[in-house]
Amino acid sequence: MKPLLALGLMSGTSRDGIDAALLLTDGETRCEPKGFLSIGYEPDFQARLGEACARATELVRPGPDPLIDAVAAELAGLHTIAVHRLLAATGTPREDVALIGFHGHTIAHKPAPKSGNAGWTWQIGDAALLSTATRLPVIHDFRSADVAAGGQGAPLAPGYHRARSASLGRPIGVLNLGGVGNLTWFTDDAWGSFDTGPGNALIDDWVRQNGRGSYDKNGELAGSGSVAETILTAMLDLPWFDAPPPKSLDRDDFATTAARTLSPADGAATLTAFTAETVRLALGHVPPLARLLVTGGGRHNPVLMAMIEARTGVPTGPVEAVGWNGDALEAEAFAWLAVRSHQRLPLSWPETTGVPAPMTGGTRVG
Repeated sequence: MKPLLALGLMSGTSRDGIDAALLLTDGETRCEPKGFLSIGYEPDFQARLGEACARATELVRPGPDPLIDAVAAELAGLHTIAVHRLLAATGTPREDVALIGFHGHTIAHKPAPKSGNAGWTWQIGDAALLSTATRLPVIHDFRSADVAAGGQGAPLAPGYHRARSASLGRPIGVLNLGGVGNLTWFTDDAWGSFDTGPGNALIDDWVRQNGRGSYDKNGELAGSGSVAETILTAMLDLPWFDAPPPKSLDRDDFATTAARTLSPADGAATLTAFTAETVRLALGHVPPLARLLVTGGGRHNPVLMAMIEARTGVPTGPVEAVGWNGDALEAEAFAWLAVRSHQRLPLSWPETTGVPAPMTGGTRVG
């Protein structure tokens, strides 16, 4: 197929802003990044988005809600701004863009348990409004078909990781540390992916709760504290970590309450170690890996990166080591997924979400 220029949009579980990326791709192995930018959310919108997420977790199923509906419309407006800014910054005529891949924002994720009961996932953002405002076709709702078929609905970036890493030596892992952590692993003849546990979410929440900003810049707070190993051990004593993959989780499935007796610095150190230990436990479910390439905001935290390498024993470094842009990778993935959805190619596989057979997905508007 002739490559298409697609624009991918990602609002991740860290709730810090929007990533927008242009990608020239055939939806297969040709993946040529053409531009990227991020726009941050203002604190008042971050608060409303957090409230919408809290509201969603109280509901049994997605449904109308005045606050959630208002935040969804705001999201569309902010994503429209991101689209226009990216096109202007790269000098790209709107007419050159074939598709927008719009992930929206996950406000609740309750995938099907192993018991076989129905699961659900909820991404908000008014795709029709975004399409009208940008005058471009928009593909959205990437996860629900997989969940309806019995898959976990996440993670969805592994297929793009496979396309981008085809020339790299095996065995290798791509670890995404956003609000939630997820791992894609590759050997010469096998691959898979699953959520590992919290990424940055618990650390960010702890820092905010203690009035130290919105995140632990350069891991400075954690680096000044000590890990409370007894509390860490108790936090790791959850059946979810022993469950075999594929598996996924919601950003708020874990809480910082176990660390509430600790000082701000010791709490940050312990929660940072918690993320590192969940990566170690995750590696117990996969073949031995020669290296971990880290994408997402967590790679900017040197304390977290050092803890992961020390606790796993696997050489760990940012994806920039192989020429990728770790800030753009997730947004690029949704551009790639949009092109695949347009072609009705699989977006998820039994190895990545546990869906019974390779599954396409996505809904087009405009």
